[in-house]
Amino acid sequence: MHIAGIAAEYDPFHNGHELHIRKTREILGHDCGIVCAMSGSFTQRGEPACLPKHVRAHAALICGADLVLEIPAAHALSSAEGFAFAAASIFESLGCVDRISFGSESGDIGKLQAAAQALTSPELGALLREEMTRGISYAAAVQKAAERLSGKDLSVLASPNNLLGVQYIKALIRLKSNILPVTVTREGAGHDAFSADRAYPSASALRAKLRRGQSIAGYVPAAAEELYSDAVKAGRAPVSADALEIAVLSRLRSMSREEFAALPDSTEGLGQRLMNIARKASSLEELYAEVKTKRYAMSRIRRMVMCAFLGISVDIKREKPLYARVLACGPGGREILRRIDKDFPVITKPAAAKKLSGAALGDFLMEVRATDLWVLGRPERSARAGGEEWTTGPVIL
Repeated sequence: MHIAGIAAEYDPFHNGHELHIRKTREILGHDCGIVCAMSGSFTQRGEPACLPKHVRAHAALICGADLVLEIPAAHALSSAEGFAFAAASIFESLGCVDRISFGSESGDIGKLQAAAQALTSPELGALLREEMTRGISYAAAVQKAAERLSGKDLSVLASPNNLLGVQYIKALIRLKSNILPVTVTREGAGHDAFSADRAYPSASALRAKLRRGQSIAGYVPAAAEELYSDAVKAGRAPVSADALEIAVLSRLRSMSREEFAALPDSTEGLGQRLMNIARKASSLEELYAEVKTKRYAMSRIRRMVMCAFLGISVDIKREKPLYARVLACGPGGREILRRIDKDFPVITKPAAAKKLSGAALGDFLMEVRATDLWVLGRPERSARAGGEEWTTGPVIL
């Protein structure tokens, strides 16, 4: 039996995600176990999650996943490369995952592997710096540098899901992992594309609908939609960056120059630029618009701001997650848990986190802080109490 890892946000879990799990099993066998590594209260795009993480994990579980693990906040708030490496590291550390599955526009694993090999070359850095001097975007510079290095057409890097898939393959190469990559041809809207195609919508469009108070029935599996509706009715969702705006701006205005300089990705003067504009900006929208340049992707700026909000610095941001936390588990997940490497800490209930020590405990306490701040964005005031990380156990089916 194969066990496949899937890295995701599932904010929300929708029809395209259900298709991905189903297609993965068609490729690897219908008895294939599915382990998902999912971001928690804050996501890779640099925003608070729209829906509670346990609700999103529950939706994944009832729609095909066997086990859902959390990618810690410090790793979730990373570049695509960092996010992919964190997820792949978790799968590698489990010791029982033998495949990693991802969606791509290409569907051609050979082309994606060729691109990944070029991007892991030690010679890439110099070429990338040269391309960046031409004033093009970072993504375009990466593609140009990789094509110069390999002598091949690497246009697959121009598509967002292809590029993310390449990052998973790169991570496996860096880890010297025996896990093999598998890709499923993506259907419908692209990554972060604003499309409300009913069959395979984008998560961005669905988050916008939820935040406008609109129904997403039909865009997501019916069982998942019921979970989302319950969370909305209880005032526990949707959450947005706008709901946390005053708290975030307050944090930014109280930070020192040294704290801005210590933020992840605070290079090339970006930390200084963010500090200067944060002192004057009256809204997050204004802040992002003023900081944004052709050189800096908006997602990078949003991640820096959320790292500042949560107190995540380069000093505490480790390359690999030091533990995994179970958010949801079904019968197949319990079998997978029995197979994991016992040397890798897996938290199955909140009390078990107290057994962590050193840096691992510090990372979990960061997660506690992240969720305590995230709940402040809930619509219902009575749903904003802190301490949920210590009281909310995994969804067990």
